[in-house]
Amino acid sequence: MHKDLVDKNIILKLTFDFALDIISYCECLEAEYRYNLARQLFKSGTSIGANVREAQNAESKSDFIHKFKIAAKEMDETEYWLQLCSKSYDLENTQMLLSKLEQISKIITKIIATSKKSRVNLTD
Repeated sequence: MHKDLVDKNIILKLTFDFALDIISYCECLEAEYRYNLARQLFKSGTSIGANVREAQNAESKSDFIHKFKIAAKEMDETEYWLQLCSKSYDLENTQMLLSKLEQISKIITKIIATSKKSRVNLTD
């Protein structure tokens, strides 16, 4: 996917940047020997953007919605791991990541709702 497209598509950009933040955060967790937590957070936190990107090449409107629903599930899991980090280790930047995740969540929720609505209108 071309860089210009990512820069022009806000959800692609936000999820890509979030994945980069998660990678850095997980490196900090690993530096504190929190390997299991880092591994779980890395998987879910980077999967959000991967699913959003995969949705860009969906085979149908249903496939597009499905990919975004998977991204939403990964967001929920990521939020869980970040909340664990916040409560158990009081690590820096956790609130910043949770705030970015909330912004992404609002956009993805809106995309899913709008896509479902347009799918229904197509079948009317």
